[in-house]
Amino acid sequence: MTENTPSLWLKRGEERRLRAGHLWIFGNEVDTARSALNELPPGTPVVIRTNAGKALGTGYANPHSLIAGRLISRDPERLLDESLLVHRLNLALAARRRHFASDHYRLIHGDADGLSGLVIDRYGDVCVVQPNTAGMELALDAIIRALQRAVAPSAILIRADSGLRVLEGLESYVRWAEGEPREFLELEENGCRFRVSATEGQKTGWYYDHRANRARLAPYVRGLRVLDVFSYVGGWGVQALAAGASAVTCIDSSAAALDRAQENAALNGVGEGLTAVEGDAFEALQALREERERYDVVILDPPAFVKRRKDLRNGLAGYRRLNQLAMQVLDKDGILVSASCSSHVSADDLLKEVLGGARHLDRSLQIQEYGGHAPDHPEHPAIPETRYLKAWYCRVLPAWSTP
Repeated sequence: MTENTPSLWLKRGEERRLRAGHLWIFGNEVDTARSALNELPPGTPVVIRTNAGKALGTGYANPHSLIAGRLISRDPERLLDESLLVHRLNLALAARRRHFASDHYRLIHGDADGLSGLVIDRYGDVCVVQPNTAGMELALDAIIRALQRAVAPSAILIRADSGLRVLEGLESYVRWAEGEPREFLELEENGCRFRVSATEGQKTGWYYDHRANRARLAPYVRGLRVLDVFSYVGGWGVQALAAGASAVTCIDSSAAALDRAQENAALNGVGEGLTAVEGDAFEALQALREERERYDVVILDPPAFVKRRKDLRNGLAGYRRLNQLAMQVLDKDGILVSASCSSHVSADDLLKEVLGGARHLDRSLQIQEYGGHAPDHPEHPAIPETRYLKAWYCRVLPAWSTP
């Protein structure tokens, strides 16, 4: 029941976006005179009301965040509790089991799974939980109990160390909540096996979102030389070797990630084909160009260059420079896989920069394929920010001319 739950009152007309399906409430949309938002502890459960007093649903509030409120249930009598969490987990499980034969996937993808601020990745019998907001931090005990009921994992790891927590005014930590601690997590993807660090890797240790894009590699890499830039632990490179690439060079700034990439290549019986290069991606590409190295396929999977909208101009320039450098080490009639995980950069934005780089080098492009998120990273149709991943498969040719 919500009898004693404080209300988050909206200003007149500010409910339109929520009625259209969105889940976020920004601070400037809140009627602070009636809501006393600044007096609420971060993560406080609230009933969300229109200016006229109609209850739109329930969620939680954080006066210290740009997103001051998040809608969790459109039933004004249902709060974020263990029962609701079990229901949402079961809905998410049903969707994942449609697509995946093994338990290696993103189980909860925040807003798109109706649990704004929460990420849960599954590594077989281990679940890794990321409570990225104050509301989810406050509900952490209920989340753990709900996971035990819905999934019954042998271990649960809390990775409360994402950059998003800083925006929520939360501290960073990593701890095992259930089960025996372990150094590594194991997963399967597209017929390959991987081991990742449990507590020190990026995100939860793995990027499941590119699974479908990596599955597209096989016809492009068979028997060819591949350059995997921003390789991390070898997700692209190892799968390229497993698909028949003759050799793969992985570039990453992290020596630990490259060590893991080599171990993952050996784990899949393709260790002899992988070469690791530690260094800045831009500098490494420049050095390869000067050494006149050439590859048949270049894969670019960089971190987000545009984390804030105000960084868009500089970020787009970075994508153009990166893709241009990649094309300078690409052999004639080569394949460029160009990806971006910046939610502020559209697929068309990225393609424009790839094309700009090609035209600067007097090259022509053919788009072979386009890919987005894997099915375990669903998009929320009313929240454009959940539509963040894109990957263009481009054939790069000399400029069209008469033979």
